[in-house]
Amino acid sequence: MHEALFYQQGEDEGQLICNLCNHHCRIREGGRGICRVRENRQGTLYSLVYGRLVADHVDPVEKKPLFHFQPGSRSFSISTVGCNFRCKHCQNADISQYPRQHENGIAGAEWSPEEVVDGARRHDCQSISYTYVEPTIFYEFAYDCAVLAREQGIKNIFVSNGYMSPEVTRHLAPLLDGINIDIKAMSEEFYHEVCKARLAPVLENVRLFHELGVWVEVTTLIIPGWNDSDEELRQIARFIRDVDPAIPWHVTAFYPSYKMMDRLPTPVRSLRRAREIGLEEGMHFVYEGNVPGEGGECTYCPACGSELITRHGFQIRSNRLTDGKCGQCGAEIEGVWS
Repeated sequence: MHEALFYQQGEDEGQLICNLCNHHCRIREGGRGICRVRENRQGTLYSLVYGRLVADHVDPVEKKPLFHFQPGSRSFSISTVGCNFRCKHCQNADISQYPRQHENGIAGAEWSPEEVVDGARRHDCQSISYTYVEPTIFYEFAYDCAVLAREQGIKNIFVSNGYMSPEVTRHLAPLLDGINIDIKAMSEEFYHEVCKARLAPVLENVRLFHELGVWVEVTTLIIPGWNDSDEELRQIARFIRDVDPAIPWHVTAFYPSYKMMDRLPTPVRSLRRAREIGLEEGMHFVYEGNVPGEGGECTYCPACGSELITRHGFQIRSNRLTDGKCGQCGAEIEGVWS
């Protein structure tokens, strides 16, 4: 166990309020928060997953997905069990919902921050990605890893649902180089029914991370019948554009999973339509995901239209950027290229 950050005494005797994310769970003695990995023990809140990793993989950074962040590089990806969302379509439910499904059990092998950073270096990774479940729920461990990584010139990435509290966002931003945030839909109804959460804090964190200088990309998983209407896609595109039209938007294909086996996979035409809508609304970079080879994965210069980065799936076929600029017209292309 490791004492948690971001908590305070509650109004009731023995109660603690966890301020790590926007649920602000009120946790009684012996109880846990919604994530099921933070527990009140005799007036102290503990993280039960500090250094308890259930996943450590070397991934292409494009898999996060991040397309404007050191393209073609490798990222050392780590995760614990637990999550502060309960998404019905979660593709990693076996680990995100593990404590809930195993009588509050905690799985994972013990790692130290030093071992994580050494793992990244050993596998020639330019970054560490905190991913697979919502990384905020293992924040204390992620933060300690990020401090060491920054000292050794390794970049830090969060792949996130964007539900951390503003205090955590501001605490994390100085150590974070990139983040991909899911905007799962543009309705509170979706977030309530599908994720057991709220939309508004997610939108605020997209704005705040961008304001704080962290490189932001956004992903929307297109689920037939839930969030695939032209109106809703335009709302998402307009929101991102108004924050910054250069924020890349990944519109990705849904496949039946977990508690949402009754939906059909997303047709390619829906992704193409979403991409068209994003570009119509003035976004500079919109990418189709989970459908390799369909042509919506490449980066084009928003100034002259030249194809700059040719991708197939998570592979880079060619890269015509020169010092972060279009090799054809010299326009600056936003991203983290070095």
